[in-house]
Amino acid sequence: MKITFLGTGTSQGIPVIGCGCAVCQSTDHRDKRLRVSVLVETGDKTMVIDSGPDFRYQMLRAGVKDLDAILFTHEHKDHIAGLDDIRPFNYLLHKRIDIYATLRVQEALRREFSYIFQDTKYFGLPQINLHTVESEPFEVGVTKVIPIEVMHFKLPILGYRIGDFTYITDAKTISEESFAQIKGTRYLVVNALQKEAHISHFTLAEAIDFANKVGAERTYFTHISHNLGKHAEVEQELPTNIRLAYDGLVLDVE
Repeated sequence: MKITFLGTGTSQGIPVIGCGCAVCQSTDHRDKRLRVSVLVETGDKTMVIDSGPDFRYQMLRAGVKDLDAILFTHEHKDHIAGLDDIRPFNYLLHKRIDIYATLRVQEALRREFSYIFQDTKYFGLPQINLHTVESEPFEVGVTKVIPIEVMHFKLPILGYRIGDFTYITDAKTISEESFAQIKGTRYLVVNALQKEAHISHFTLAEAIDFANKVGAERTYFTHISHNLGKHAEVEQELPTNIRLAYDGLVLDVE
């Protein structure tokens, strides 16, 4: 299985519009962060987790030629805004894209992209197949996907475990039941927004504590804001088995 980090930034991305801070002005390519998303290639299927407002450029930058599915974590704009840009895959590949989301997220998609769901269709609309995600594992092709509920302040959202790879973003608290689903994963991705306290996201210290508790072979932090600091400097503060993810990073997960 191949994992490509399409975006590792928070809702505003980095650089932030109009910001003159050291991170936003950095020339290190690792400090240029699009909105958070990953590409997962399993052998028989190609999927992404979340399609934010940078989805079109992310597909072009990563050279993605095929797409089978999108797995949504939750309905915030930085995670769903790019859904319309699946249309070239519909047209060129002559297929619909499978969308996996909770009923609550599906309701948001129906609001934000109402034209997709209207009875009167016209040429060029995004073509999708909706699949409802609940608490049970499901399959994308031959690959088992385990949804993991975490809390984004008071909003329950989903992380996903795919084999030995677990992806969690926008988490602030995680129950023991959900932790049991994560335990034993070899590759962990989790959000680390900034060093200062935040109401709905792990801080850097909280993310490190959580990563140490999980004990994965490799942990990568994502959903990073410009307040965290420069990539090169923050990495020096991390344990050797924990790294900051960056846009374009590729993992080969056996």
